[in-house]
Amino acid sequence: MNRRLFTFAVLSSFMLFGCDNTATVSAPEGEAASEKVTAANDDPISIGYSDWPGWVAWQIAIDKGWFDEAGVNVEFKWFDYSASLSAFASNQLDAISVTNGDNLVNAASGSEGIIILVNDYSAGNDQIIAKPSVTSIADLKGKSIGVEKGLVDHLLLNSALADNGLTEADVTLVNATTNELPQVFTNDSIDAVSIWQPNANQALKNVSSAKAIYTSADKPGLIYDTLAVSPASLSAHKAEYAKIIQVWGKVVNYINDPATRDDAISIMSNKVNVPADQYSSFLEGTKLMGLEDNKRIFAKSDELSSIYGSSYHVNQFNIDNQIYDQKLDIDKLIYPDLINQ
Repeated sequence: MNRRLFTFAVLSSFMLFGCDNTATVSAPEGEAASEKVTAANDDPISIGYSDWPGWVAWQIAIDKGWFDEAGVNVEFKWFDYSASLSAFASNQLDAISVTNGDNLVNAASGSEGIIILVNDYSAGNDQIIAKPSVTSIADLKGKSIGVEKGLVDHLLLNSALADNGLTEADVTLVNATTNELPQVFTNDSIDAVSIWQPNANQALKNVSSAKAIYTSADKPGLIYDTLAVSPASLSAHKAEYAKIIQVWGKVVNYINDPATRDDAISIMSNKVNVPADQYSSFLEGTKLMGLEDNKRIFAKSDELSSIYGSSYHVNQFNIDNQIYDQKLDIDKLIYPDLINQ
């Protein structure tokens, strides 16, 4: 499930993205496989989506023909996550599936995306995994931790340390790409790794008796996965995006309904070529957000339970870690009106 961006690379070279190469994709990096819905004759709205449960879920609506039923002319393009962000930055997409933190990095680089919908928040798929001698975050003091600096699991680690009265000064960070971390974890000098699925499962397999000592379930709302739209497209197609949001509500209901959940998981797992039982466990670590959930999340607050508060928090993290040097106007990058209609 590759949904994260190499943020330092973004700022050192405008919108040139790294890739952790762990995702199963149906097109080469930089190219997209399209799922076109032709409910109208004019050019379709183009949306980039990639391998993360909250975004793979769109496949249900595509396969079921729900966009046709809603009268929306939309084309979903399947990408490696990093390549989709590059495509959005070069105006090849109208909208993008993106974490709220990475959306800020895009904006700092000159590629604004306006968040109109929250698909989910990570509820356990991001993990800090430790060796048997480490049983709590407090035990990490003086230890070495593998992490890809600047990504969301660096943010997760910082949050875990702060919750336990520690800072980065109390530990040693070992920078490595996320897909390398399961192997890095086998090194005797590494005590823990901060990592997301499916790499987390591999790290657990690589070291006997290793365990997760902190996950995104301990910090709900820290990592939101969203739909962000270019300002021009939002201005021109508000009615269409309102319909897309309504379709999303139908998708979440279909996944959550016990009578249709197996079919939903089958569609999603087939899209990414993962066995349905394994994909079901990934879905459990992703808290999908329906329309009523979104109304609560789009209420302005400084708390992580709000997309505003979460983004304020990430904005400060990005400044503190020199990912960019000026705070962004978060309110300008969030548009609650369609959800609140």
